[in-house]
Amino acid sequence: MESGRATLLREQQLKDQFDNLEKHTQSGIEFVERYTKFVKERSEIEINYAKQIKNLSKKYQPKKNSKEEEENKYTSCRAFLSTLNELNDYAGQHEVIAENLTSQIITELLRYLTELKAERKSHFHDGRKAQQHIECSWKQLESSKRRFERDCKEADRAQQYFERMDADINVTKADVEKARQQAQMRHQMAADSKSEYSNFLTKFNQEQNEHYYTLIPNIFQKLQEMEERRIERVGVSMKTYAEVDREVLPIVGKCLDGMTKAAESIEPKTDSKQVVESYKSGFEPPGDVEFEDYGPGQSMKRTVSETSLSNSRGEVKERPSGGKSKGKLWPFIKNKNKLSLKLGSGPEDFSHLPPEQRRKKLQAKIDDLNKDIQKEMDQKDALTKMKGVYEKNPQMGDPASVDPRLVEMAMNIEKLQSEVQKFEGWLAEVEGRLPSKSDPPRRQSGLYETQNSNSSTVANNCAQDRESPDGSYTEEQSSETQVKVAIANTPEFDDEFDDGDEETLPTIGTCKAIYQFEGHNEGTISVTEGELLYVIEEDKGDGWTRVRRNEEEEGYVPTSYVEVLLETNAKGAMTYI
Repeated sequence: MESGRATLLREQQLKDQFDNLEKHTQSGIEFVERYTKFVKERSEIEINYAKQIKNLSKKYQPKKNSKEEEENKYTSCRAFLSTLNELNDYAGQHEVIAENLTSQIITELLRYLTELKAERKSHFHDGRKAQQHIECSWKQLESSKRRFERDCKEADRAQQYFERMDADINVTKADVEKARQQAQMRHQMAADSKSEYSNFLTKFNQEQNEHYYTLIPNIFQKLQEMEERRIERVGVSMKTYAEVDREVLPIVGKCLDGMTKAAESIEPKTDSKQVVESYKSGFEPPGDVEFEDYGPGQSMKRTVSETSLSNSRGEVKERPSGGKSKGKLWPFIKNKNKLSLKLGSGPEDFSHLPPEQRRKKLQAKIDDLNKDIQKEMDQKDALTKMKGVYEKNPQMGDPASVDPRLVEMAMNIEKLQSEVQKFEGWLAEVEGRLPSKSDPPRRQSGLYETQNSNSSTVANNCAQDRESPDGSYTEEQSSETQVKVAIANTPEFDDEFDDGDEETLPTIGTCKAIYQFEGHNEGTISVTEGELLYVIEEDKGDGWTRVRRNEEEEGYVPTSYVEVLLETNAKGAMTYI
């Protein structure tokens, strides 16, 4: 009995240990979940911080066509712009921190938690199974023991009954024999129960020994190793947490160095010179004010010096000689025409501006006109090549259909060149080098003269073109007056055009349209400025590139109208623009 009670006590203690381990391991899992939540909230903070920093940087970026953009010529403004750009990169590093925290810690811990819970469940399941098995063996042992005890008592009672029957002279011999057989049967049953009890006892002792010295220690060892791995994993995650911040420190340092470098690049003297250069008028200082004698016998009529400051304020409108005095702009005197200048209502030659400012405006206008001329010339060259292709391959289109557009471009170039000459004359006047009447008109360059000679030829042959009310030229021509422009030195077209029955050509690159092109003729395709297309056949030297928009739309565009980027494994293995 003492042994049985000790066994029951050990089973209860073992059950209590399993309960303690279950609580402890559950607490460890909850700790990992809490740490994962902490890292997740830190990641969200980093993302929100980076977003706010980027919004701040974007908010203070100079607006296009605004006063802030004009101020970027000053070193202090450029330094601030550089600081904003570095701040944007700085915010990007906080986004990197958030991404690394998510990928290297949060995702890994969530996956590990799933594995940890499954492993913990498996170990405790094995422990409970072993505990249930030993309890079942103990119950079998107790049952066989009680049966053995009961059979022994029954055998003793049968033996005593036989002995009483055998001693009684009044009992028949048959009854005695029956009692003897019953006693023998009970003794045999007791012997069998004893043997069964002995077997169950041996078996239980073996299983109990295996349970306490093998199964349970192994389960506890696995739980211990699982707990150690959990603690180690948390430590690795904490180390990674610090390393994620340390990895971005060099780039953050470069951002801060960039801010410092931007601050050190500020040059006060350069900025002040920029202000002087921007607002200097070019006027000469006023002359001395003449003495006006109001003594006896002198004329009392007031006169004002042409160079006096009051003249600039419009106090005297007319000199005694009848000539009007011309006002000047002087420092520290408010300009009454300031509002009209802001509204852009000044004359075309900018004569309302001071000399230096007028010179800058005229030069900028000339530069813009020259860009427009170059653009028109590029388009004209492309159309000329197109016409050459049409002449070589009539199935592509009618060469005469290009002539009206060539004439229009020639007229536009002449008009722009005349505008350039006009503004150059005003610029020469400002700079004090106005050409004499006997000098020939100023020309832009040899390139413009060559292009203009071709344009004049086309224009002279298209005298019957009609001009629309808005100054543009229509494309209506009679068949008898269609312009025939000779194109010299047109490259030979090596490849023949197919009738469209060929298989779809593979893509060899991409291109971006830098000008708009209206592909009205057969074999060409219309493109808009900035549109991205696929290149399927590069320029063969004829000035045309074959492109595709989608599976059904493809055709030729002038090579000078697009920026072409060939793939490295395409024909020629090169990139050209």
